[in-house]
Amino acid sequence: MLTLGIESSCDETSVAVVRDGREILSNIISSQIEIHRLFGGVVPEIASRKHVSAILPVLDLAMEEAQVSLDDIDVIAATRGPGLIGALLVGLTAGRGLSLATGKPFVGVNHIRGHICANYLTHPELEPPFVGLIVSGGHTYLIHVDDYIDFTLYGKTRDDAAGEAFDKVARAMDIGYPGGPVIDKLAKEGEETYSLPRVMLEEGSWDFSFSGLKTAVLNELNRAKQRGEAIRKEDMACSFQRAVTDVLTEKTYRLVRELGEDKIVLAGGVSANSGLRAAMEARGREEGVAVYYPDPVLCTDNGAMIASVGYYSYRKGEEANVFADPNLGLD
Repeated sequence: MLTLGIESSCDETSVAVVRDGREILSNIISSQIEIHRLFGGVVPEIASRKHVSAILPVLDLAMEEAQVSLDDIDVIAATRGPGLIGALLVGLTAGRGLSLATGKPFVGVNHIRGHICANYLTHPELEPPFVGLIVSGGHTYLIHVDDYIDFTLYGKTRDDAAGEAFDKVARAMDIGYPGGPVIDKLAKEGEETYSLPRVMLEEGSWDFSFSGLKTAVLNELNRAKQRGEAIRKEDMACSFQRAVTDVLTEKTYRLVRELGEDKIVLAGGVSANSGLRAAMEARGREEGVAVYYPDPVLCTDNGAMIASVGYYSYRKGEEANVFADPNLGLD
C-alpha cells in the first residue's frame, strides 16, 4: 500500500511517498529556517505564504523521486494538527483536493503521532509495546505505546516544552536560531560549571516543567551582566543541556521500570540532540534497555512520518478528519 503524506504544520513543507508505513520511496522537505532566522523564530503569516508557494513543486518532486503517479497512490494523508492554523490549512487543502480529484481515500492525522512513526521508518524491525518520549519545540510527552498509533499518556509539559526552552535560552544567550542544534554544538566544547535545577515536580508525577530552568539561566545571565562578568557560552550551554537531559532521562527510565518494558523510543526534534541520546544510551546499557531514535532527517517535521501514521490510521479505520486543529494533542 502506497501512502502520500503531506506535512505543513510549521515551517517545513514536505511531501513523501511511503510503502506499507515502513519504506520511504521519497521524502522531499522544503525548509524555511533561513527565512525565519532573521526574526529569531517562526512568523506564522510568512510560513503560510511560503507553504502556498512550495506545496505543488514539492509534491511534483516527491512523485518524481518515488517514480509513481497519483494513480499508484492508495491513501492520501495530511497533518491536521497541532501547528499553526494557516500553515495546517495549506497541507490539508492540498491533500483533500487531491483526494476529491482522484477518488483516493483521505485521512487527516495527528502530527505528534507522526513523530513516533518516524521510528518505524528508521527501524523496520521495531514493534510495540514500548515507552516513548516525544520532545520537540512545542511538545514534551511521556507515553506508553500500546499499539502502532495507540498510546497511553503518562506525562506532559506543564509550561515550556523542552525544545521551546532550548530556543528561549539560545535567544537569551544571543547564539542563534534554532536553539537546539546551536546549544548542542556548544555543549560539546563546555563543562558543567553552572549549578542549574533539575525540576522533578511532586513525588510520583510524570509531568515536566522547564520554565523554572529557563528562568534560572536568565538569572545567571543577568547577574553576570550586572557584575560586568563574561559568561562562557560553552559552559552555560553544557550546564543547561545536562539539566534538561537529566530530567528527561530519569523520568523515562522510571516509567520503564514501572511498566516492565525493555525498549525506549525517542521522537521529535530534540531526539536529535547528542547529549540526550548519549544519556539515554548510557542508562540503557546499565539497565538492559534498547534505545531507538529516528535518522536525523526524520527527527524534524517531514512528510514520511505523516505518510506512516496515515497508513496505520487508515488500516485502523479512523475517520477521514478534514478539520484543522492547531491545539490537537495526545490527551
